[in-house]
Amino acid sequence: QVQLVESGGGLVQAGGSLRLSCVLSGRTFSIYTMGWFRQAPGKEREFVARISTSGGGTNYADSAKGRFTISRDNAKNTVYLEMNSLKPEDTAVYYCAAGTMSVFSSTFRPQQWGQGTQVTVSS
Repeated sequence: QVQLVESGGGLVQAGGSLRLSCVLSGRTFSIYTMGWFRQAPGKEREFVARISTSGGGTNYADSAKGRFTISRDNAKNTVYLEMNSLKPEDTAVYYCAAGTMSVFSSTFRPQQWGQGTQVTVSS
């Protein structure tokens, strides 16, 4: 069973930065596409970013482009999300996910989820 543990969330002022980390255990990290999602109160969980197994390919939601950077260190079984120029609308619980990519589409299919870490951006 894959286990994912996020860390790095907290309270930050608008315009500030945070770096989230997610450590995977229980399976071989390098075979998984990794991603980040977020969910604000009363809203559906939404995609933020994903990164390929090797780290050579990334994809971002429009809301994250130019501000967020996803990266991974396969030797440490860890995926990161660097968030810059944070806005109050970025406030949400951020979830790490491990999954697969379809070879026929760009769709990321999460299979395992972390418990989430709270990010709060104040005005």
